[in-house]
Amino acid sequence: MSTNIKAGGFAPRADKNTVELGDELRPKFDENGLIVAAVTDFESGELVMVGYMNAESLRRTIETGEAWYWSRSRQEYWKKGGTSGQVQEVIELRTDCDQDAIWLRVKVHGNGATCHVGYRSCFFRTVKSDDTGEVWLEKSEASPTYDPQEVYGENQ
Repeated sequence: MSTNIKAGGFAPRADKNTVELGDELRPKFDENGLIVAAVTDFESGELVMVGYMNAESLRRTIETGEAWYWSRSRQEYWKKGGTSGQVQEVIELRTDCDQDAIWLRVKVHGNGATCHVGYRSCFFRTVKSDDTGEVWLEKSEASPTYDPQEVYGENQ
């Protein structure tokens, strides 16, 4: 069985067995109407970002084949790459067993970067520690892929 998102939205939540083993998309949005979306590069498998979607941005993503999100800080929809050209073409969209998370496997267009501060991945820093208890961040990417001020301007 399937759900027609153009005809009214996603199937409502149901019993555990239907949600976990069924063939209908029944996303579980949190109390703010959001669901977390992990985004990986389709070819390398690298985690490039984590964002949030509401029902409308998930619907737009499914319908257009390009990633849409809900900006919690700006309280608005945003199509990834709308300004930067770093459009995320969705190659595959998955949900986890209880449908409270989304996994997007994408091809990133433009310069191949995803992070708004210029790096390929938003996860460009590794947490390091030593035996004294000191903790610091170390860049795992040598340098940014692009200059954010050139793309987004001074208000970056």
